[in-house]
Amino acid sequence: MKQRRLMNDINVVPYIDVMLVLLVIFMVTAPMVQSSSVNLPSVGASAQTPSAPLEVIVHADGTLAVRDRADESITGGKEKTVDRTELVDFIRQLQAKNPQQPVLIAGDKNVKYDAVLRVMDELQRQHVQKIGLLVQPSATR
Repeated sequence: MKQRRLMNDINVVPYIDVMLVLLVIFMVTAPMVQSSSVNLPSVGASAQTPSAPLEVIVHADGTLAVRDRADESITGGKEKTVDRTELVDFIRQLQAKNPQQPVLIAGDKNVKYDAVLRVMDELQRQHVQKIGLLVQPSATR
């Protein structure tokens, strides 16, 4: 009596046939699928217009001045010189109407970087929101 040998190989031909049929189906149906578009609702104008920033100006000699671009009547359209000790109080007084009004620090190009950073650090320690640096774009490109 002959014993049958066990077959250790897996026949993968049927799997390959199924995969090729699925590939052809996807290749034929993919161009027919339409992409959906979402119609987003539109809103009217913003309820609050962005406020003009407060400018803290650090002069070359180290003196500080504040200019409020939102309300030119407070500073008279000009810079108001302030001391380092009264800077935060003056900023808070100007931000009384709008606590989210941004504060920009404008340093003279001849002032040391450390002086600008000390002003920024003091404002951050006193929890003044939205602090940034004001730069002037270069004229040459």
